[in-house]
Amino acid sequence: MSRRVSFHTLGCKLNFSESSTLAREFEAGGFERVAPTADADICVINSCSVTEHADKKCRNLIRKLHRRNPSAIIAVTGCYAQLKPDEIAAIDGVDIVLSNNDKGDLYKRVVDLVGHGGKPQVYSCETEQLTNFFAAFSSNDRTRAFLKVQDGCDYKCAYCTIHYARGSSRNIPIAEIVEQARRIAAAGQREIVITGVNTGDFGRTTGEKFIDLLRALNDVDGIERYRISSIEPNLLTDEIIEFCASSPKFQHHFHVPLQSGSDKILGAMRRRYTTAKYADRIAKIRSLMPDAFIGIDVIVGFPGETDADFQTTYEFLEKLAPAFIHIFPFSERPGTPAVDMPDKVPASVATERVKRLEELCARLHYNFCENTLGKEYNVLFESTMHGGYMYGFTGNYVRVKCRYDRSRINTVCCVRIKSIEPAADTVGEILE
Repeated sequence: MSRRVSFHTLGCKLNFSESSTLAREFEAGGFERVAPTADADICVINSCSVTEHADKKCRNLIRKLHRRNPSAIIAVTGCYAQLKPDEIAAIDGVDIVLSNNDKGDLYKRVVDLVGHGGKPQVYSCETEQLTNFFAAFSSNDRTRAFLKVQDGCDYKCAYCTIHYARGSSRNIPIAEIVEQARRIAAAGQREIVITGVNTGDFGRTTGEKFIDLLRALNDVDGIERYRISSIEPNLLTDEIIEFCASSPKFQHHFHVPLQSGSDKILGAMRRRYTTAKYADRIAKIRSLMPDAFIGIDVIVGFPGETDADFQTTYEFLEKLAPAFIHIFPFSERPGTPAVDMPDKVPASVATERVKRLEELCARLHYNFCENTLGKEYNVLFESTMHGGYMYGFTGNYVRVKCRYDRSRINTVCCVRIKSIEPAADTVGEILE
């Protein structure tokens, strides 16, 4: 039986947690996990389909892996596999295409196929069957784990295929998630990033509340830090913000998708809040956590976005002054309402708008880091070494580099920020 398996994860933190869980199953079955760049007998791709670029990246990866490992079994799962299984199956080298619903069966399907060959096999890629919950957490990072607590989304925003690729919002009980957190703690990881498709919508399946999950996780011994990967502004309640402010474990770090600073465009996108509501949530965070790192997602070039709409977004972001802006040019996805919307924005215009927001982001991020100069922070150091330095993050997500000291890896150290580099990495000094 073939024994070398490589994993290739595209897209979100949720995919990383799932790939890591699949990898543990292969390792438990006697397979050797090798680096993505190594030759392998089995190549597993966990795909993304948030944009056309993500689809293209997956296709190119499949072809590259097949050229490098022509006899390897290539198994593709994830959102692109869910939405366009036949398109993937038609690519030379693909042996298995598996739906998100049956992702947990991937190991079994691969083992069954080893030594048999044959035509590409497509398994259960129908949206209406997306009801399973594949429990997952990552374990390949020594210091930090991504813990999946929720899957699917009921929102059906006008530009998004996630509802079709991931199904309806669902979750497993708090008690099961807490047990997974205990396993993470037992493995020596210090930080957990709570992740999902629409994380704050946790509880649809079990009738529980997201705030109750946070409280339960807070009581897990051995975990020193928690971060919420992303939460919709309409689900970010006062109760959640106040709890994060009061808990020493929950870090002052929030990722709150905006998508547009124009109420007209938010309405066309079918988002569930206004700019006033969004600004209120950010103000609430800052009233209790003035040092909070706030990351924002923005889509530019959505159909109907005029120069005036974009300028409104720009000025709204400038006023909010987040620590970071994740900028995405609008990507038309087949089957979404946005496909049929009039007043498409030319690609050249969208590109120019992206550039302007990138410049704004660089300035705002530098300003945020500048406020850390001379101050002391607790930093959790990671194992990677570059040029004699090690890296870690403060609680409020400022990246810090210090002289490499192996004894400090996976420990929380008090660091004084001494300077900022052009890319906005901060340079720190560990205090004894």
